[in-house]
Amino acid sequence: MQHDDLSSVLGELVSVNHRLTRLAASVTGSTESPAVWRTISVLRDVGPLRLGELARISRVSQPTMTKLVHALDERGWIRRIADANDARAWLISADPRGLAALDAWREELAAALAPTFADLEDDELATLAASVEIVRTRLERARDGAAAGVAA
Repeated sequence: MQHDDLSSVLGELVSVNHRLTRLAASVTGSTESPAVWRTISVLRDVGPLRLGELARISRVSQPTMTKLVHALDERGWIRRIADANDARAWLISADPRGLAALDAWREELAAALAPTFADLEDDELATLAASVEIVRTRLERARDGAAAGVAA
């Protein structure tokens, strides 16, 4: 595949993913901020983080993340853990209740989208599943590479 083709496909993938997410949220009628799910997802995928780093990865300002963490803490969806490297600092971690809420939200999204994809042929479903695995593998590789660069 030519570089231009790859760039075009990846650009389209990102665009279609955003449209799919908006459709799912619309169909469910959810009024929950996407930042809530993005924050819990980041904590699930990356592990405990300081507030500033969590804000950076989640693409929100630190004051916004402070409010978000406060709201998630009130729900019992996150935990604050003392930072062993700095007694003045805290790490934010996903609580099992937050992870359960994230899983429930993902199931709700999947159920909402199921009618849109119910008529897929078996080979189309297999292609879709393979595509998801390709994207997941590449994202995990990128995350692991970034983590190795930070640790080095």
